[in-house]
Amino acid sequence: MSTALAPALSISSLVRARGPLWTPNELRDLVDTIGTIYRDELLAQVRFASPQRWWARLELTEEVEVWLLSWLPGQHTAPHDHGGASGAFSVVLGTLSETYRYPGTEVGNRSHGTGAALGFGAGRAHQVWNTTVEKAASVHAYSPPLVPTREYESLLDIPSVIPPLPPRRSLEELRKEPVEP
Repeated sequence: MSTALAPALSISSLVRARGPLWTPNELRDLVDTIGTIYRDELLAQVRFASPQRWWARLELTEEVEVWLLSWLPGQHTAPHDHGGASGAFSVVLGTLSETYRYPGTEVGNRSHGTGAALGFGAGRAHQVWNTTVEKAASVHAYSPPLVPTREYESLLDIPSVIPPLPPRRSLEELRKEPVEP
């Protein structure tokens, strides 16, 4: 279950143009700020659904997209990358586990509790899941926006070279895309 757009939060001033792409640190700071300042509003909006995770787009510009996601116990993503986009996420409720890998490196594992925020570069592939018995929610941001993810059978299958990003698209073109994080 998903929703196209969450009820508006006043985050547009946080995502104004910095051009042309946001760095992992800027994305981390963005999701950390949103998760901290708007935590109560986010938790009032988040929905928990099964069997598919719930998500809602909070903002979309030509440079960045921001999502709110929920995670019931056991819900997870497939191993994937973000198609060459940089990204970040902040945990606003619960704990999320992450297995990750950059090309040519070993697979790593981390646990991210409420308040944790991290940014990652274009080459990072990961799998995220809620391994606890409690509900979890997180805010995610990517730059450039709406770059298709690539799924893998295993994190060991990620390529040694990250393919180039697709051509940049206008906001009008981006808004026509299907709504999925």
